[in-house]
Amino acid sequence: MAIKPRDMAKMIDHTILKPTATVEDIKKLCEEARDYEFASVCINPIFVPLAAKLLANTSVKVTTVIGFPLGANTTETKAFETRNAIKNGAQEIDMVMNIGAFKSKAFDLVKADIKAVVDATKTAGVTSDIIVKVILETCYLDNDEIKMACNIAKEAGADFVKTSTGFGDGGATVEDVSLMRKTVGREIGVKASGGIRNFEQALAMLDAGANRLGTSSGVAIVTGKGLEEEDNY
Repeated sequence: MAIKPRDMAKMIDHTILKPTATVEDIKKLCEEARDYEFASVCINPIFVPLAAKLLANTSVKVTTVIGFPLGANTTETKAFETRNAIKNGAQEIDMVMNIGAFKSKAFDLVKADIKAVVDATKTAGVTSDIIVKVILETCYLDNDEIKMACNIAKEAGADFVKTSTGFGDGGATVEDVSLMRKTVGREIGVKASGGIRNFEQALAMLDAGANRLGTSSGVAIVTGKGLEEEDNY
């Protein structure tokens, strides 16, 4: 049976990460997430306590970003950010890979950086499992680098690899998502984010192998209305 727009809701991280986001924006985001039963809201760390309160006793999780958007924070800072976010109510963590270290071929450092965040989720004093997604920022990587980054994230214990922050030179492409899925197999998830603004684009990413989508156009996608607004995904 062909997937319908509303069926995608459980695969969408309903997102606002733009620097001008207000408290009212977050309240609206959470209200929409409740109404459409999205997988999660993806927000900056400062809004985690508010979102956790608004989404208590719902199926919608709270996702926040770590080392965002450059991935250039120290490992110790990323680990602290992670524990602090979980303490405040975050249930999923989207961390940015240390792109500069990766480009410098400091692969052991990149792996240790990811593992530190994964380990921080296990020492944050919560009983439920916290999902960790690693943002590769694929627009800066060639195919061989994407494959290597996927393997590093997988070896470090990540639950997902993710395409983009929304602040780089490009977002998700079908080709990159397909390559990521082929590389990680079915053992971990693939999140496509960046430039996904309508049902057709979302469906193409799912067909390519994504099982989670990051977008601020979630309502437009699940209602089949096309472009809702430009976004930082």
